Amino acid sequence: MLTRRQWEAIENKVLAPYALHAARSRGRVYAEAEHPYRTCFQRDHDRIIHCTAFRRLEYKTQVFVAREGSSYRTRLTHSLEAAQIAETVARALRLNFDLTRSIALAHDLGHGPFGHAGEDALRELMRDFGGFDHNLHTLRLVDFLEERYPEFPGLNLSFEVREGLNKHRVRVAGQSSGSPSRQLSLEAQVVDVSDEIAYDHHDLDDGLKSGILKESELLEIPLYRSASDAVAHDFPGLPDKMRWVQIIRRLIDWRVTDLLEESERRLKRTRVRTPDSVRGLPVPIVAFSDEMVRLRDPLKRFLHQRLYHHPKVVRTTDQGRRIVRRLFKAYLKNPALLPPAVRARRKTEDPHRVICDYIAGMTDRFAVQSYQRIFHCAAPF
Repeated sequence: MLTRRQWEAIENKVLAPYALHAARSRGRVYAEAEHPYRTCFQRDHDRIIHCTAFRRLEYKTQVFVAREGSSYRTRLTHSLEAAQIAETVARALRLNFDLTRSIALAHDLGHGPFGHAGEDALRELMRDFGGFDHNLHTLRLVDFLEERYPEFPGLNLSFEVREGLNKHRVRVAGQSSGSPSRQLSLEAQVVDVSDEIAYDHHDLDDGLKSGILKESELLEIPLYRSASDAVAHDFPGLPDKMRWVQIIRRLIDWRVTDLLEESERRLKRTRVRTPDSVRGLPVPIVAFSDEMVRLRDPLKRFLHQRLYHHPKVVRTTDQGRRIVRRLFKAYLKNPALLPPAVRARRKTEDPHRVICDYIAGMTDRFAVQSYQRIFHCAAPF
């Protein structure tokens, strides 16, 4: 049986010097004995996938409201796909793939129901009460709101995972004195870019499946057309659904390959040797080449114009935004509608934040059911 110390020794042999090594972790806010056969980052990974917020991602919107069909991405499947891409990149760059996967799996825990529409509604409702941002709410979840351990609140994750989730560079518990770092760790940078790769291409996949996106228009985009031509050359005569899968595979592979090559160039140019030297750089190391950015941008603009702002998508997300607003105001006006445990928090915490936490934790399905129960109406979708 491999012990924790043996895993840490393997990391020392395999990982690059600029990677974050589990044996040199800055630790946790609440001190705990180390596990006998898991490194701290492996332990964090397991805590994340077993927590309530992670399970709820299964029924939270990515682009299409979760109840519209079982084949579309949800916030959970997106997180898994982003984690897979991130781990591939981390392994190739000799970074800590356990840490990278942990950050990737947790990066969207703070999303509320109905995707960005739900977040917009909560941000507006909380404007005068501390605001709402799903990234910061992720930290709030893992540091405070998850209730699984008698010894401490939250999940008590390692500093390095929490730092990777802290995209806004706010000061977090356990951070040493001084200003937050200019750059995140390389592992966190990998997650940030892998998240973009995952949602760009998997939203494209769902858009094609739904019929909202027209391939005739996509073929006017050079990057998509190149991938389509390459697939037609290698696999002539494929049916559309399989051909789309192969095109998207090709696009992801091109983006990941470019990311690895450009990141390697930047590593050599900057000559970083330690994680701390990465944090002090003025620009990220993990990035696409200028040429890939030029090729990528038309596809991203197309998705924003033709998918995210399509009337069908806007109609359902607007309904989700309306549900969040009405639930928030109903709970504020009549606290008796809240569960007893949530209602009890109002005695020591700001009522607006308590209600915001409660709604942000809802799945799409639970939010709709709560709406129906309170307002005595049929399903709004």
